[in-house]
Amino acid sequence: MGQDEPPDEKRGKAERALTRVLHGYFALSRGMTLGVRAACFDESGRVFLVRHSYVPGWYMPGGGVERHETASEALAKELREEGNLEMTGPAELFHVYFNRRISRRDHVLLYRVNVVQTAPRLPDREIVECGFFDPYELPLGATEATRRRLRELRGEVPPDDIW
Repeated sequence: MGQDEPPDEKRGKAERALTRVLHGYFALSRGMTLGVRAACFDESGRVFLVRHSYVPGWYMPGGGVERHETASEALAKELREEGNLEMTGPAELFHVYFNRRISRRDHVLLYRVNVVQTAPRLPDREIVECGFFDPYELPLGATEATRRRLRELRGEVPPDDIW
């Protein structure tokens, strides 16, 4: 990293490097990486998004499926950890995506879920901010993938096989 780079650019490079290292570890420890994400809606139809400390932007909550863990278990765990969210009904698998930005073996299962938040989710080292948003008025910095997935869920565009 150059001395003349702005702090945000340095942080962005460090975050990308950390992401590559973590995914390298996952690639070695797993035959294929599999993740779960969820479009979580409250009773008002708002979608829950999180902002992580280690990557820029707003995302739907989710994470990796660990060894000896089902996708449903991973989904429930990630919703609990990232937002203090509980599902109020069964999670509906919407689509399976190939996430070639991460690796040549990464797949993401996207679910649609109705949820309630059991307690406010306070910021920590992983999640710096989170909340429910009108799906048509997402916060500044919502990723293009997040925006695209919501358009797919609304039927405005067909689901893409690539995350």
